[in-house]
Amino acid sequence: MEFKHRSLSDKIWLVLKGLAMGAANKVPGVSGGVVAYVAGFYEEFIYSLQRINKNAFKLLIGGRFRSFVRYINGRFLSLLILGMVISYFSVSKVLDLAIDHFPLQVWSAFFGMIIGSIYYIAKDFDDWSNRNILILSLGVITGIAISLLEPATQNDNLIFVFFCGIIGVSGMTLPGLSGSFILILLGNYVLLLVDSVNALYDTLSDLVQADFSFIDDPYRVRLLKVLAMFTLGSVTGLVTLSNFLGYLLKHFKNETNAGIIGFIAGSLGVVWPWKTPIFERDSLGTIQYDRVGDPILQNYDRYIPHEFSTHNITAAIFIFLGIISVIALSKYGENTRV
Repeated sequence: MEFKHRSLSDKIWLVLKGLAMGAANKVPGVSGGVVAYVAGFYEEFIYSLQRINKNAFKLLIGGRFRSFVRYINGRFLSLLILGMVISYFSVSKVLDLAIDHFPLQVWSAFFGMIIGSIYYIAKDFDDWSNRNILILSLGVITGIAISLLEPATQNDNLIFVFFCGIIGVSGMTLPGLSGSFILILLGNYVLLLVDSVNALYDTLSDLVQADFSFIDDPYRVRLLKVLAMFTLGSVTGLVTLSNFLGYLLKHFKNETNAGIIGFIAGSLGVVWPWKTPIFERDSLGTIQYDRVGDPILQNYDRYIPHEFSTHNITAAIFIFLGIISVIALSKYGENTRV
């Protein structure tokens, strides 16, 4: 695949798309891969990650940095990653607050966005063979089955954390599979995406003030080790999954798209707007809180609305807005292919 030259405006938009991917990856039930797919840069993202291989490392070790950057489409990846990093400490924080205070509106918007994504991907798909229908059905069943699983308990074993990194990053490469929701099922969402990130933020703040007292805090040091292992697992997962998906896109493109449509459709259950959170409780039934004082989310109790109310009308409006936003994003993606 030949990578294109980008103007300044293209680069700015790419950072913004990285922001959207980062925010989507943080929200349980939403996949950053869907953002990449609908915005028109999914294949370039996968093929760029594929270039992080032994040839790339030979260029890097040999000191041929410019060749290394060109080979892996480094400017594209760096702009996306920049957007994701910014999102992690900004947009995703706002989303966390929005989900806490306006859950119906947020989940309705995401529900609409996923419906819009299914429409966008399926509208040009014309290979409805029995084989692809079967693959799509398996994708739907898998997505629904994942949404019904009971979460495990938290585990900070570093080998398990490495495994969580590989699995958790799946939302960036496989549209429809939410890495954040998988981390909830593995029991490590709060540990990896809340506590360890807050530990990094606090550590960076301390370093700016030349305060090294955190070295004597075993809990902080442990969280930093957990975050480092999670990051290593995520990088490993990105490279390995991208090579696998790149192979599938090259040799089984229609079958892969059918599976992606199925995964996305199956994930609708995870972002179903009408639900109440189920928080982790101890043996006495007391809600458990993390170190920053937030209740620890375990899962959701979903229900079907039965009345015509302002509450439900609001949900319908935000579902519509979510659908429209994805259609608008897809139109932009078709025009620019950034």
